[in-house]
Amino acid sequence: MSVQWSESWLMGLLSFHLVCICVTVVTCRFYKAQICHFLLMTGLVYSAENLNELAAMNWRSFSNFQYFDSTGMFISLVFSIPLLMNTVIIVMVWVYRTFSTMTELKTLQLKRKMQKHTREKAVLPKMDSNKKNA
Repeated sequence: MSVQWSESWLMGLLSFHLVCICVTVVTCRFYKAQICHFLLMTGLVYSAENLNELAAMNWRSFSNFQYFDSTGMFISLVFSIPLLMNTVIIVMVWVYRTFSTMTELKTLQLKRKMQKHTREKAVLPKMDSNKKNA
């Protein structure tokens, strides 16, 4: 089946996906905003079946062709998969942040341990010399 990509609602859907990608990139530094964006996209994917049914009943009002079949293949390909790819990007950013934070934490722990060890080495010779003098 051929898709008329020049239809206004498909152009709007493409624009929507571009906006979603831009919001994902922009919210990388804003954790709470990214959580909201993630939840909104997963909610839209969850509601794709209902959207497919609604679009199948009303396709004549916005489209020239009936794209919305009972299996939901079309809405999955043009609506759900791009949103899911966007959410995967967000999850990858979260995993990267988690690993970075864990690495920083471990580095700080090792630095503190080394500082404590050097302080103990510096204190031990003083204590030994005090014992010899007494």
